[in-house]
Amino acid sequence: MSDQLSSDLASLRIQRDVDPDRRSPLRTALVAAVVLAAVAGAAAFALPRAQSAIFKTEVTTTEVALVSPAQASISVTSTGYVVPQVVSKVGAKIPGRIARVHVKEGDVVKQGDLLVELEDADQKSLVAAAQAKVAAARARAAASRASILEVEQQVARERLLVERQVTGRASMEDLTARMHSLTQSAAAADAEVKATAADVESLRVTLADRRIIAPINGTIMSKPPEVGEVVGLELPHFVEIADFSSLVVETDVPETRLYLVEPGKPCEVVLDAYPSKRHRCTTLEIGKRVNRAKATIPVKVKFVGEPKEALPEMSARVSFLAEALSEEAMKEPPKRVVPESAVVERLGAKVVFVVNEGQVKMVPIKVGGPAPGGLELLDGPAPGARLVARPAADLADGQKVKEREKGSE
Repeated sequence: MSDQLSSDLASLRIQRDVDPDRRSPLRTALVAAVVLAAVAGAAAFALPRAQSAIFKTEVTTTEVALVSPAQASISVTSTGYVVPQVVSKVGAKIPGRIARVHVKEGDVVKQGDLLVELEDADQKSLVAAAQAKVAAARARAAASRASILEVEQQVARERLLVERQVTGRASMEDLTARMHSLTQSAAAADAEVKATAADVESLRVTLADRRIIAPINGTIMSKPPEVGEVVGLELPHFVEIADFSSLVVETDVPETRLYLVEPGKPCEVVLDAYPSKRHRCTTLEIGKRVNRAKATIPVKVKFVGEPKEALPEMSARVSFLAEALSEEAMKEPPKRVVPESAVVERLGAKVVFVVNEGQVKMVPIKVGGPAPGGLELLDGPAPGARLVARPAADLADGQKVKEREKGSE
């Protein structure tokens, strides 16, 4: 080994004070920063949602109202439903299989119109057989009467011979007895004709029952059965007809405001389905029973004229008026009104928070001028929509909430 190599080997050293697995401080700091940022982001995003899911924010609610232009004349306002007063649930008197259906849901029918036909071949056969029996009975009756005429002639001849003492009375008496017998037979045949004719009529009535007709004028409200379907005791009513000319609105008036409602007094109805149209009506009837649970009394109001848009079970708002309105006043549409307490600004736009199934939805709105109870709502939720009143600044779209009970504020 040369001296130079020995010198180089001797200069080699193992640095035992340096850890080879030790990470760079800069790298460690970067990793820590990324983890902290991720935790902070998760906390900022997920924590409020977790809190809102677990700890629902209690909110006070209000709603979008529909205010009539005749607000000054309104004494009582209530809600109700359109209900026909004349309804017929049509069924078959006898069980059978549907052969033909002549109507469909929504058709307008008149009293006596044919709705459904049941299979009737067997009944027609019975009617034909009974008619044949009637014909046979009538033939027997006719034969009996013909025989009576024949015997009457024989009796007349025998009586003449007896009077001339040509023959004895025995033959005439036999013919007389036979004539009496034939008379009774003819009477029996006539009675049989009547009995069989009555059977025919009964069978015809049963045959007619296979044709189900409309008992009233009205509109078909239900889907009729299909051809081949069997109707009977298990399906006693299969077509419902409602007379739309008898539509009224049944509403519940608070007991404490009933003194403001009188039969014959004017009112107006606004259907929820057509909030921009007002219908003239009059108070028809005040119920005779108080709902003690709700402290209300049912009241019926009748439309003046036939409302084309009204359908059974539609929701309606009734405003009882102190005086009748003119035609011009009735043409002015009602206004949607949003309470000012429900309107807030988000990102420079006016919005409301609509409460639906325990969750809020932020809805942009357009409002007009002041109106009774708030601001006129030009564009936004429909009347009756529940809104968060005085929404908090941190209330967010999609947040779950719990409606605060009335009187708990």
